[in-house]
Amino acid sequence: MSAQPHPGAPSGGYGPPPTGHSALATGGATFAGVLLLVNGILAIFQGISAIAKDDVYARIGDYVYKINLTGWGWILLILGVIAAITGGGILSRASWARAVGIALASLSLIAQFLFLPYQPLWSIIVMAINVFVIWALASHHPEPTRQ
Repeated sequence: MSAQPHPGAPSGGYGPPPTGHSALATGGATFAGVLLLVNGILAIFQGISAIAKDDVYARIGDYVYKINLTGWGWILLILGVIAAITGGGILSRASWARAVGIALASLSLIAQFLFLPYQPLWSIIVMAINVFVIWALASHHPEPTRQ
């Protein structure tokens, strides 16, 4: 059985030229953009509910870090707005969005750790999502654009 050239390959070549990119990392970066966008929208709703009514979340046990729930609401609201904008930037392949996404997912990871006494299960889920977002954005290396 002889190897046939790929239809889009340059003459004499077989298959597409290697790009050095992992398909998993490229797809992961797109998925990270979607997760960051959705996570930002959910954080906006979470922040609004914490600001609007200070007794929406019940505190579970005693915790070292004590911040007023209204303060948490503002923190989550601001992080959510920035995360939604950054997620949109990642999906539109903006050059600034990858670094901002990594920094924002790191901040969100810390914020969710501190939010554990109010929503432990949700915080752990969002922390895991943030770890994936950091990995996906850090392992994806887009090709520089030619102008």
